[in-house]
Amino acid sequence: MALSRTIVIAGAGIGGLTAALALAARGFRVVVLEKAERLEEVGAGLQLSPNASRVLVELGLAERLKLRAVVPEAVSIMSARAGGELLRMPLGEAASRRAGAPYWVVHRADLQSALADAVADHPDVDLKLGATFEDVAPHAKGLTVVHRSGTIRRSDLASALIGADGIWSTVRQHLFPEVQPRFSGLIAWRGTLDATQLPKDYTARRVQLWMGPNAHLVAYPIAGGRQINVVAVLPGTWNRPGWSTPGDPLEVMDAFAGPRWPASARMMLATVDSWRKWALFGVPDGCPWSKGPVALLGDAVHAMLPFAAQGAGMAIEDAAVLARHLSLEAAESSAGIASALTQYGRARQARVRRVQRTARQQGRIYHLSGPFAAARDLAIRALGPDRMLARQDWIYGWRP
Repeated sequence: MALSRTIVIAGAGIGGLTAALALAARGFRVVVLEKAERLEEVGAGLQLSPNASRVLVELGLAERLKLRAVVPEAVSIMSARAGGELLRMPLGEAASRRAGAPYWVVHRADLQSALADAVADHPDVDLKLGATFEDVAPHAKGLTVVHRSGTIRRSDLASALIGADGIWSTVRQHLFPEVQPRFSGLIAWRGTLDATQLPKDYTARRVQLWMGPNAHLVAYPIAGGRQINVVAVLPGTWNRPGWSTPGDPLEVMDAFAGPRWPASARMMLATVDSWRKWALFGVPDGCPWSKGPVALLGDAVHAMLPFAAQGAGMAIEDAAVLARHLSLEAAESSAGIASALTQYGRARQARVRRVQRTARQQGRIYHLSGPFAAARDLAIRALGPDRMLARQDWIYGWRP
């Protein structure tokens, strides 16, 4: 008996929606289950380097994103110890020419909206809001995927189930209950502010990375340059799940107190009216990627620290590689589906682990103090802008 040509994806985040479009382009019918009743703003800004933007452009999203994304001209690497800029690494046209795709910074809600609009326009993708994944069981035509909408239980026949439901993945819990997220000991604080609230030098189209003792700060324009996204990362013990718990501004300002932090960094922090915080968790290295006709994608399998600015990028890459391995021919049998999903995981593991290691290492480097910070600053200055950009080639130059 032929398998269903339907693939069910749990989760309508960045990875899940990208996977839906990529799989639909391969000829599959795709059902996306999203437990939220509506797609709301979660998180704030994110960076899409060329390895990720390339996938979105190939899926036809360039026009939808051009009006919402900002192309930063550079990333300014700043040191609290030195009191200012160490190096300005070119992005913008330089990164685009080198990698063959744009570098964008964008509000997460704008990216999700662009993806959701493309999904709504696609006749082979069915986005079901308010639908919570509950269970999966074998069926003669593949799988029966059970989901709940309020008090009503429904099911879909599918050849495969993809868990793109985030770090607290229900699909992963169903497959691999022994794999549990781990708290990093770090808390990210985020806020946005109107670009008109700061002097022009602070609102230029560039990413600012401030490094300091036991903390760092990232800021960049979003919403077409009308807003500035600010993220401060601090150590702490508060570790509740969630993305948008209100935070006390005094806690942030105390962590970035003078004289260790210069007035220019503190002024930007003081301008944020409302802070939200989230505890940074990660999925341990070595989480399995698939089991039979069920696979994981994005944060569900490799949630990582944000210090390489590749969390969304890795989920987008996952979606492209998944679609490359899952063909209609593979979907003709359960063995073919299982083999394709195994190959997908093997194709992703080494790269994702390297990015995870890089993110952890960069977090440690950002938070150095004393003579170690002085040595770091000297090394960054000696490296220079062009060599710093060349060091990103292994990330930015990736192609599906």
